[in-house]
This record gives sequence, C-alpha cells and structure tokens, in this order.
Amino acid sequence: MDHKKPIILNDLEEWDFIDYIDSLIQKEETVDLEFKIAKDGLPNSLWDTYSSFANTDGGIIVLGVKEHKQQFIIEGLTKEQIGQYKKDFWNQANNPDCINENLLVDKDLYEGSYKGKRLLLIYVPRASRTQRPIYRTKNPFGGHTFKRNHEGDYKCTDAEVRRMIADSDESHPRDSRILSNYSMDDIDKETLIQYRRLFANLKPSHPWLSLDDLDFLTKLEAYRRDRHTKEEGFTLAGILMFGKTESITDPECAPNYFPDYREHLETDISLRWSDRICPDGTWEANLFQFYRKVYPKLTAILPKPFQIKNGIRIDETPTHIAVREAFINALIHCDFSEEGNIVVEQWVDKYRFKNPGTMLVSKAQYYQGGDSVCRNKALQKMFMLIGFSEKAGSGVNKIIKGWREANWQKPYVEEFNRPDKVELTLPMISLLPDDAVIKLKELFDGKVESLSQDELTALVTCYSENEISNSQLQYIVPQHRSDITKMLKKLCNEGFLVSKGMEEEQNIMLMSQKEKLESQKA
Repeated sequence: MDHKKPIILNDLEEWDFIDYIDSLIQKEETVDLEFKIAKDGLPNSLWDTYSSFANTDGGIIVLGVKEHKQQFIIEGLTKEQIGQYKKDFWNQANNPDCINENLLVDKDLYEGSYKGKRLLLIYVPRASRTQRPIYRTKNPFGGHTFKRNHEGDYKCTDAEVRRMIADSDESHPRDSRILSNYSMDDIDKETLIQYRRLFANLKPSHPWLSLDDLDFLTKLEAYRRDRHTKEEGFTLAGILMFGKTESITDPECAPNYFPDYREHLETDISLRWSDRICPDGTWEANLFQFYRKVYPKLTAILPKPFQIKNGIRIDETPTHIAVREAFINALIHCDFSEEGNIVVEQWVDKYRFKNPGTMLVSKAQYYQGGDSVCRNKALQKMFMLIGFSEKAGSGVNKIIKGWREANWQKPYVEEFNRPDKVELTLPMISLLPDDAVIKLKELFDGKVESLSQDELTALVTCYSENEISNSQLQYIVPQHRSDITKMLKKLCNEGFLVSKGMEEEQNIMLMSQKEKLESQKA
C-alpha cells in the first residue's frame, strides 16, 4: 500500500531541498516518480511519462539523475542545460504534434541545487476527467496513450482509451445508455414493488406515487427517450437496478456483471469464507437485491451504542453510515463495461469494497471530499431517492467522519490496472488502543488527559512504532503538513516527544523517555 501524497513543487520552498531529494532517491522509481539522466537533451521518453502520469495519478519527473545497477546517482545539469530544457519543454508541451494538451504552469517546473549539482523537477498533475486521455501526437489510438504502474510507463490498448473517452463525456453518463430490445418483461416485478414501497414510506405524499410503473421508471431514468435520436427504451441503470439476472448479463447490457459478497469471520483458516452471496440462480441478482441482502450482514458486527435523539433511539451510528456509503459508492462508481466484477469483503478487522473502473478524481481530491463526480448518475439518483445514499459529493466525507469518530485507522483507496479496479479498505483497527493509552497515562502522570485527540493519536502511534514522522501522520490525522509540524513541536516543547534530527525526511520524532517505554513494552 502506497501512502505517499502528491507533491506540489511550489511547496518545496518550505522544505529542505537536500533532504527531499534524499528521500526521493531512497524510494527508487515508483508509480509517481521517474528519474531521467537528460545528459544530451530533453529525452523523448519524457513525454511517454508525461502522458502516463497525467492518465494515472500525477507524478514527479527528476532530470539529472542516472540509474546504475538499480541505484540512482546524482549527475546534475548545467545552468545552461536547464535553461535550454525549460525552453524546449514549453515549446513541446504546446505542440499538438508532441502532446495533445499542456497541463502545466510555470510553477510546475522547479530548479533546485543538491550538494552543488543542479536538478530540474517537473510536476505532472493528474488530468481531470474531461481532459483525459492525454496522448502523444494527434491520435490517442495505436499506442500513443500511456498509463503508469509500478513497472513504469505502458501503452494503453484502444479499449482502455475508449473507456477514458467515454468517462470524459459528462453529458452522457455511462448508465444512461439505452439498451436495444428490452421491455417490462426484463424487469423483476418483486424488486420494483419493494422499491416503490420504500419510496412511498420515505416520501408518502410524493406525486410520483400515482404514476404507473413505466412512468415511474421514466422519472427514475430507468427508462429514457432520447430527444435527438427519438430512440427510447430501458437504460443500463434501469436494468442493473431492477432487472432480472439473465437480462443484466446479456451481451447488450453488462455481460461481466457478477456482484460478489465474501464474508471471512471464521477463525478456521482452511475455509475460504464463512458466507457468500453471489448470483446462484436462487434470486434476481440486480443491484437493489444485492444491496438488500448484503448491507445487513456488513453492519451486523458493528457496535450499536445506546443513543437517543429527540426522544427516539438512534440505531444507525456514523460507522453504519460510513459502511453504507462505501458500499453504495462501489455500486454507483463501477464501470460495468470493464473486466472484473464488484466484490465486497468483510473480515473481523476490516471491510474492502472493489469495483471495476478507474477513479474519476485524484486521490487527493477523493480524500478532501465534496467533489461530486459519479460515473453512473442515474443509479446514484435511484439509491438517493430511497434514502440509501447521502447527497451527491458527501459520501467520502461520511466515510472518513464515521471511521474517525470510532478512532479507527483511516480508510484508504487504491487503484489497480489491467484490468482497471478501485479498492477501498476500511480498517477496524483502533488508533487509540486502551493498553497504549493506559501506558501513556502512567508514563506522563496523567498529563495526556489535556491533549487533543490528534495529539494523543500522535503519541499512541509513536508509542506503538517507536518513532513517528510528519508524513506518517498526514495519513492518520486530518491536518495539513504545516499544522502537523506545529503540533509535533508543541509536543516536543511540552516534554512528550523529542526530535531525533533530520534523517531521510523532516520531523522524525522519538518518544521522550523512550527507554522507559521500551522496558514497559517488554
């Protein structure tokens, strides 16, 4: 799991550039880092990497570094080379025969000095949904579009390019596609009855309640008439939500469709799972029924503290809401044209939600929340209208908030390729285990009682791992790097932490009286 956050080059002024380059070199090349020697000019392969970073999750290209026997050696560039490379870069970046779109501004090129040797760093941001694909020359097909994995840049297939183009068209959501030759015979009547009942219970005076089934489905965008082509029929969303299993898996609809719930709650490791729910011919495996069957199982192990609000007992806690949002997100963000299928897995100590497709926003935007970008807007609408999903753009915030209130480790999202897949993991591991908090209270004579939750989390993490860094804490507490620096300095000044000094990265901290802690652990 890669926890590294994207780097913004203009922030480097606040950093020690030497320590920063040291940390990059020690990481070796990764999915978002590329070293190039650039001794004899701006390398042509730079634009393959530019395309791959833009189509994946962004990254840093460092010019002036040589790879030799799996080690990276700082060669450096002359001042004249850097000046020429900058000029060449901007000329080529704005030349459609080289690359189809320039994503960079002046601050994305950064010149720094490392032990007397000059380097040129180029930050390539992730292209937005509407900008992708980013490709070489004027033709995205035929191997001119690249993406990135841990092995480096690779050429996208034409099918991968077509999916990026389809995702870039916001005016035509993927699930709005009208399917040929589908009728009410493809709709599972029991599913529609159950959905209408839930809708009526939630909105008892809604005007749609008086509509017949076809008009009701039209309001939900399960059935659609195209104003331009005059074509009409059931949509991909309508069949996925209300359809019969055979109708969904028909080649016209979603032939790869296979929603799969796997429960791993038994201690017997010889068992692949303790329970499984998937299409087996005993039920209509549309998304509505899959949700109805699986959600109660996901929440059965969650604690339900006694809560009263306005005189009514509240059974759904923030963690319940978080699990529900994570589950719904996997359904409504799925690329049903991609290989693979929706997989929901549950262990004693974590949940994992997998769906085919790519993220439509960067990981940084994902964690910030608030950006409402959905691949299947009609499905999102259908779940929202029966109260199964929060308003658009708030889902990730609910997930992060629910896990934070439970003092569990932060959820994390990962992207995989070939086939494209997104995985969201929700760890149920406490950030503040009772034994660690008790030991800290003993060590500091109860002074930890006055600390904020973030400060206490930093101490507990340091206690568990013997040391803590700023970058580690960025994935544990919801604070900016500069605010974490201030918090760590405060804890040092108050005698809770002691600075180890600058090694590999800034703000590596050791617990005060570490020897005493280690003896207590022993």
